[in-house]
Amino acid sequence: MNKKSKLAAFLLACASAMAASAQEWPTKPVRVIVPAPAGSSLDLIARTLADRLRPLWKQPIVIETKAGAGGLIGMDAVAKAPGDGHTLGIGFNGPIAFGPYMYSRMPYAPARDLVPIVLTTSQPNVLAVQAANPANTLPEFVAWAKKQGHPFSYASVGAGSSSHLTMELFRSVAGIEAVHVPYAGSPPAGLSVAAGDTQALFTVAPALLPLVQGKRIKLLAVTSAKRSELMKDLPTVAESGYPGFEALAWNGLFTASGTPPDVVRRINADVNTVLQEPAVRELLANQGLVAGGGSAEDFRSFIDSEGRKWGAIIARRGIRLDQ
Repeated sequence: MNKKSKLAAFLLACASAMAASAQEWPTKPVRVIVPAPAGSSLDLIARTLADRLRPLWKQPIVIETKAGAGGLIGMDAVAKAPGDGHTLGIGFNGPIAFGPYMYSRMPYAPARDLVPIVLTTSQPNVLAVQAANPANTLPEFVAWAKKQGHPFSYASVGAGSSSHLTMELFRSVAGIEAVHVPYAGSPPAGLSVAAGDTQALFTVAPALLPLVQGKRIKLLAVTSAKRSELMKDLPTVAESGYPGFEALAWNGLFTASGTPPDVVRRINADVNTVLQEPAVRELLANQGLVAGGGSAEDFRSFIDSEGRKWGAIIARRGIRLDQ
């Protein structure tokens, strides 16, 4: 057998082994790490997927919450797991696309230590102001902000969050000044706006609906590229005078580097199947979540573009979380 024949035989054997690994996977229980508290939207997504993947994988799927440090603790556990696809993590903007630009050192490098598998859901932010604010549209809010004798204060659900960075992006395009006041989550941030302690907030809509229904706050715009199916009367930031503006809170499945590509493709295909189920899409939509999907390559490209976009804002505003 000549060298070319040997090489071809070797490559064929490797391909056969990879295909076999995907067919045999999973060979033991699959652990899904949720880097957020039990009962969070990430926890809901993980459990919804797990309920439907168990029959496909014919193995137990164990949900393990590892909250803390803005998601870094949970995703570090995924990054340091064996590269065999039996440990998955549901990562989101912060510890994946924002973290490398906000921390001088992270316990893992997302691009090196984690393999993106599939986008699971995305969700736009909405701009909320106190019900008594004179602005009823986004242009009116910008005009109001510019008339203030001093910078107004805006709330966020936490420093370095999508809530925080969305306002920083908007401030940069709208040319308005404001002081950031971070809170520990959406409920206290929303209440601060309702009470007038802060004057504006970008965050996901479900957390604000009780305050909207109680007429304590009002919503002026949504940050998706198109109007939300759940809030069709709410204009987008883009159509309100800022073309191209988009800011999404998103999440997806990851596994450790070294996981065979065929295993990644198998997981991707099965999750895509689940995400296309009408019942799953409806369940997620009722939580304000848009079902994701697509290839692992699509997800990696999306993460790269998100890193470039938000990394520029983080650098411009000098946002650091480890000082």
